[in-house]
Amino acid sequence: MPVLERPDSARISWESDGPEGAPAVLLVMGLAYPAAMWFRLVPALAEGHRVIRVDNRGAGRTGDVPGAPYTVETMAGDCLAVLDAAGVHTAHVVGISMGGLIAQEIVLTAPERVRSLCLIATHPGIAHAVSNPQAMAVLMQRGQMTPQEAAEASIPFNYAPGTPRERIEEDWAVRLPLATTNEGYLAQAIGSSRWDGYDRMAGITAPTLVLHGELDALVPPENGRIIAGRIPGAELVVVPDANHLLMTDQPEHVSTVLVDWLDRNR
Repeated sequence: MPVLERPDSARISWESDGPEGAPAVLLVMGLAYPAAMWFRLVPALAEGHRVIRVDNRGAGRTGDVPGAPYTVETMAGDCLAVLDAAGVHTAHVVGISMGGLIAQEIVLTAPERVRSLCLIATHPGIAHAVSNPQAMAVLMQRGQMTPQEAAEASIPFNYAPGTPRERIEEDWAVRLPLATTNEGYLAQAIGSSRWDGYDRMAGITAPTLVLHGELDALVPPENGRIIAGRIPGAELVVVPDANHLLMTDQPEHVSTVLVDWLDRNR
């Protein structure tokens, strides 16, 4: 995997799939998750696009680096630097959960770099978000758990009841070998909790798709409706029978929606 060194000496890992000359798609993952967790969507997206994935500070192969706590602004800057390193001027930007905050910050601070925006299972900033107290309690306990314990405890907040255990364990086989440290988790959680985009969303002019699972127990779907209502012209798609990790619960549905969105905004 390529590694980019930032001015503060943080080394950011990233990777690219698909034809280099094709339109670029930047995928930005959520809290404590490695970029590898996009694995279910990459094959469909990479057929017609160059798919660029970033391991955020504190996660994946980037791991713990200088700059903690890792703010959304810092991580958005990392993503833009990765695009520069990849030789990409404009990209479709797709972010899930915390990655959706980073995606919003990218389009707000560098709108000329964004062809289109897709915000998945995310919110407008904690100050204006609709939260689930049970989910927040589990997140607060994360620092006292092993990665396996945290994965088990998060099942009701990440996966739909109908999702087979085998598919959940496929996720874990990708995620747990790259598990974030407690320090990395806290650095992301604290840094991202300070971000707020609610009052700035009306200034987003990029075509925007808001994608949310109807059963999302971690970031309730009301958050997607808030975002879609704040961004001019945004489209809202609610995925049936899908919780927070909707690309695991409904991989074919989500892939189809995303590919169609990218094709319509080439």
